[in-house]
Amino acid sequence: MNTLRRNDIMDLVIKNGTIITATDTYKADIAVEDGKIIMIGKNITQTEGAKLVDASGKYVLPGAIDAHTHLEMPFGGTTSADSYEAGTRAAACGGVTTVFDFVIQRKGQGLIEAVEGRRTICDPQACVDYSFHTAITDLTPEILEEMKESVEYGVPSFKLFMVYKKEGLMVDDGVLAKALEKSKDIGALIAVHAENPDLIDMRIEKFLSEGKTSAWYHYLSRPEFVEAEANKRAIHWAKAFDAPLYIVHLANKEGLEEVTKARNEGYEIYAETCPQYLHFTNEVYKREDGRNFVCSPPIKGKESQEALWKGILNGSIQTVATDHCPFQSYEKDWGKDDFTKIPNGCMGIENLYPYMLSEANKGRISFNKVVEVCSTNVAKIFGCAPQKGTIAAGSDADIVIYDPNKKFVVSKENMHSDVDHTIWEGIELKGYPVMTFSRGKLVYKDGQFLGTPGHGQFIKCKGRK
Repeated sequence: MNTLRRNDIMDLVIKNGTIITATDTYKADIAVEDGKIIMIGKNITQTEGAKLVDASGKYVLPGAIDAHTHLEMPFGGTTSADSYEAGTRAAACGGVTTVFDFVIQRKGQGLIEAVEGRRTICDPQACVDYSFHTAITDLTPEILEEMKESVEYGVPSFKLFMVYKKEGLMVDDGVLAKALEKSKDIGALIAVHAENPDLIDMRIEKFLSEGKTSAWYHYLSRPEFVEAEANKRAIHWAKAFDAPLYIVHLANKEGLEEVTKARNEGYEIYAETCPQYLHFTNEVYKREDGRNFVCSPPIKGKESQEALWKGILNGSIQTVATDHCPFQSYEKDWGKDDFTKIPNGCMGIENLYPYMLSEANKGRISFNKVVEVCSTNVAKIFGCAPQKGTIAAGSDADIVIYDPNKKFVVSKENMHSDVDHTIWEGIELKGYPVMTFSRGKLVYKDGQFLGTPGHGQFIKCKGRK
């Protein structure tokens, strides 16, 4: 608890709610001034002019942080369907108050040049705060040296694709090894999209030659063992160089076992999974609309799904993020007769927190664990804690008020992005966010977006030293 200084003027007081952080659950009031939490205590009396929110019967949580999005991303012959405005608007309406987007470095482009190019697009559109990871595709000696400058600039995390040869995104093991070795010296964090490209190509060629072209063969072209092999390879290199590693969108049991083993050996290996892997199984690819679920890595079988939930519970998985990269249904239809032509990616930025909190409300996991994997751990791993990821004096007033008794059925009609469908259609949730505050500003209430493009600010993240 904190005491209010005599000269403090409040903008906002949230009273009578139950505060839930990654470690604690307690009843208290919150006072906010100039976008920051200035006091948490019992029976706070608002100063003149302060807005009062009565959160009786509701939970008060830190805003979620989506560590993995692809907004306005050119890919697969098109561009992902949500602009920075649409994506961050949807984020706000789902209780996500900070978004990490991926900047894709193009050949010959500098790292900071790439980030600043995306900032120019994002700044006037962002409805909530944002930061970036940079995907390195052209690791020249000059770029290797510029990685340190990027850390100092505030973007200390870099992604390397172990797939997507034809798209010009993939790097080989030598590049991955160089990046890992450099990252340890400069306090950076390397993230990987881990799948084996040669096995994928081999299996795709086989299926197409046999006339097997439905969405089901997207899954069969890159099943569990194709992802697991690359997980193991990336972890092997990280252990060899004793460098931290973050595996994005982990979806398979065998790969998770390797993460758990490495962590138990004392290595700094982090795993992220996604809501679509936790709720759906590969059976969705047999549906008539199976192409809408095509993402990479694909959604796996029941055994992997159960392992992922166990990994969240036992701490082997540290974060849950979305890999939000949606495409319009007519674009997904490009692959109705050839799964290789389906743009890869699903929506989820507005569904992340509501889905995970609903699972907590149903008793599957604790609310504290949801805050841990959707907010607090993300902020700690990527260097924006304690500004983000918790409810504490001095932290940004990124606050979600959640009604555990509200019933909600997801529909395209009640979502707030620009995508013309949702894979979450018809999913019933127990409880739902009813208010979202971004740095003390009310940006969402009772189904309505109340924010403004340009409100979101770029968050500089700290390196690991």
